[in-house]
Amino acid sequence: AVLVSTAQINLERDARLSQYVLAQGAKLARIETHVSVEGKGAEVTLNGVYLAGAGRHADLTSVIEHKVPDGMTRQLIKGVARKGGRAVFQGKIVVERGAQKTDARQHHQGLLLEDGAEIFAKPELMIHADDVQCAHGNTAGGLDERALFYMRSRGIPESEARALLIEAFLTETIPAGLPAALHEELVGSIRSWLSGART
Repeated sequence: AVLVSTAQINLERDARLSQYVLAQGAKLARIETHVSVEGKGAEVTLNGVYLAGAGRHADLTSVIEHKVPDGMTRQLIKGVARKGGRAVFQGKIVVERGAQKTDARQHHQGLLLEDGAEIFAKPELMIHADDVQCAHGNTAGGLDERALFYMRSRGIPESEARALLIEAFLTETIPAGLPAALHEELVGSIRSWLSGART
């Protein structure tokens, strides 16, 4: 019923961190990741998907601190919530005064699939250096009705068209270069959830 997971990762020079989270929530679930970039040239990729069904709470929280120059962060979080489901994304990227030439990008996109679904998002950038490239974005809303209309006009039933659009939206977060079996397992988990199966 309750899941709380916390990770603390320190990156030295030229280190590479890639994390992918697929969260289906619980009565209360929080997956928290803290990354400290302590070596020049280190790179961070934190991607994830949350799937918040009825009675489920899914919280993805992260703090990434760039303390030295020439670091890079890429974060892409997407998710969906059904009626009675609640999702939370809290992502903070901190660029310290000495972390010049940092390149950090953070994006969150959520889909509210039904009335009564809840998504709370709080992306943050705290920049104390002046020679950086940093950006963040946040959107939450419904399915693109134009895309849905286009697919239905091609003879695809509405329920199938919705599932295909949502699957495509979510699977964009899956990192390139994964072994084929792992990629298919992640896609299969998303499809199973979208079809209403409980895993």
